[in-house]
Amino acid sequence: MTTQPSLQPQKSQQPVLQLQQLTRIHGSGATEVHALRGVNLDVFPGELVAVMGPSGSGKSTLLTIAGGLDAPTSGRVIVERTDITKADRKAMAALRRRSIGYVFQDYNLIPALTAAENIALPRELDGTSARRARSEALAALEEMSLGHLADRFPDEMSGGQQQRVAIARALVGDRRLVLADEPTGALDSETGESVLALLRSRCDAGAAGILVTHEPRFAAWADRVVFLRDGAVVDQTARSEADSLLSGQAAER
Repeated sequence: MTTQPSLQPQKSQQPVLQLQQLTRIHGSGATEVHALRGVNLDVFPGELVAVMGPSGSGKSTLLTIAGGLDAPTSGRVIVERTDITKADRKAMAALRRRSIGYVFQDYNLIPALTAAENIALPRELDGTSARRARSEALAALEEMSLGHLADRFPDEMSGGQQQRVAIARALVGDRRLVLADEPTGALDSETGESVLALLRSRCDAGAAGILVTHEPRFAAWADRVVFLRDGAVVDQTARSEADSLLSGQAAER
């Protein structure tokens, strides 16, 4: 049995996110697939962690379980000291609206709502007044340089614009944990860099973030880079040590 690499930062704060011996198995018998194998990971306030690995390594599975969108086969997921593997559906929904921002690969915007309404909806569901929620949504859109699209519907926007609206929705309000699954996939390089700068600034302001990416230049924004292979953490590298490794990976392309 191999020991999982450990490179948790020495910080006095309580982690925003703790993944403890996380395992996820799909199917059974001959079709059984181990998507995650005993993953341990702490993410602290002010920290952005990039998760990299080949296709099928478990990156997206890790993110969906961390955000409470899927349940592990075994192990614990603790967000803000709440074990979400034991939380009921109502408590989990409230925690996602209040504390967790999730950027999906496929945007997950509601077609019948405008950009501003899509962003404001989670805030309104959590008790924020409609007026304040819209004000926050408009501010989030301005941060994404999308203020002019506030009253447009998703099918009136390009893929890149929809992605930025989805990112604005994930970042609006006081989100303590931000989970981003390939958030720059539909964006050009310049816009992608601006999105990463915004994600970085939210973490610098105290949020904890996980970024799933296959791009070394985007992983370079992170404080740590975690490498997954076959559902297991095979290496963790601090930013100062990761720069040369990521540069080397980019040069090999």
